Amino acid sequence: MTEGSHQSDYSDGIPPLGPSCWFLTGPTASGKTRVGIELAGLLDAEIVSLDSMTLYRDMNIATAKPSPEDRGRVPHHLLDLVDPTEEYSLAQYLLAAHQAVERILAADRRVLFVGGTPLYLKCLLHGISQGPAADWDFRDQIREEIQQLGEQQGSELLHQRLAQVDPLSAHKLHPNDTRRIIRALEVYKITGSPISHGQVHFDEPGSTDRQKIFVLGWPRARLHERIEARVEKMFASGLEDEVRGLLERYGQLGRTASQAVGYRELIAYLNEQLPMDETVEQVKRRTRRFARRQETWFRSLNGCRRVEQADEQEPVAMARQLLEME
Repeated sequence: MTEGSHQSDYSDGIPPLGPSCWFLTGPTASGKTRVGIELAGLLDAEIVSLDSMTLYRDMNIATAKPSPEDRGRVPHHLLDLVDPTEEYSLAQYLLAAHQAVERILAADRRVLFVGGTPLYLKCLLHGISQGPAADWDFRDQIREEIQQLGEQQGSELLHQRLAQVDPLSAHKLHPNDTRRIIRALEVYKITGSPISHGQVHFDEPGSTDRQKIFVLGWPRARLHERIEARVEKMFASGLEDEVRGLLERYGQLGRTASQAVGYRELIAYLNEQLPMDETVEQVKRRTRRFARRQETWFRSLNGCRRVEQADEQEPVAMARQLLEME
């Protein structure tokens, strides 16, 4: 059995993790990977990826996937699980995460989740109820409607539509949270019942008052500088060649992989839809927007301890600071 293929009997849903796990998260370019390596060493922990894009094989540069050297220092889990032509659901990730945690704890080591996908973090802490499989034709239809109306107007219309069939979910979801609104509409279409009805027993967090959840933060201007530097480094490190290689090896990428920041823009560039200078600037803009959405998510989650940074410091120094905050 390969990692990520584990099937447990979670017919009613996937429960939250217990309080033994550590979590290190934050917006993109906040320094999670470097600090995570050092913190894992101090904890005698193994790292479980908390990232929805590093699970794709051969997508390394724009996802900031841990290097072979990093993986040599600390065992990593939930990396390179599927080809970028495949889809990998939230439920699949959660099941695989539970499996990884069981294996690590059985080896008498600690568990440290590192990454920046807030939805993964929320569902690990709260658990989820199981729902129907994705209806990709329905999702494509909705996205075409949004494209025709324009992003802002389309998002508002979707939110209004959700309010008619599932007012509880509509109240909880921001109108710009298009992905989750589409999922809620999809569940209603397939089952005839609001998704919120199946989520009530997972609405309260597990035991976040005892969890070790740290969010690395930076002043916005400083974070934007780090994002600029990161994007420049991505292109200098061969992102264009990586994307060319992906397209040559796999052809068209899957729905999720092809929308990843950096890959979506390079695919458009290679299809001669954008010049290179505009491509680089678009990656920077989209990364900044992505970081803002991440920050919004983190502020909404209970139990997160924000660790503000103003100046550069050695990752091991930050790791020791986190250890002292336990």
